[in-house]
Amino acid sequence: MKQAEIKNLSAEDLQAQLAQTTAEYQRIKLAHKISPVENPMQIKNMRRTIARLNTEISSRQQ
Repeated sequence: MKQAEIKNLSAEDLQAQLAQTTAEYQRIKLAHKISPVENPMQIKNMRRTIARLNTEISSRQQ
């Protein structure tokens, strides 16, 4: 998810997207420990998306 897409989301959508992405990240991370995932860059991209979501949430609270 790109930064421009994140900025267009409402506060409730940001929280929902963060919860969804975090759950998916945990699932893929666990699957990667059992057997390597097809695209390991997917883990890195999800981690960055979570950071972008958290940054946007915290900037809106100030």
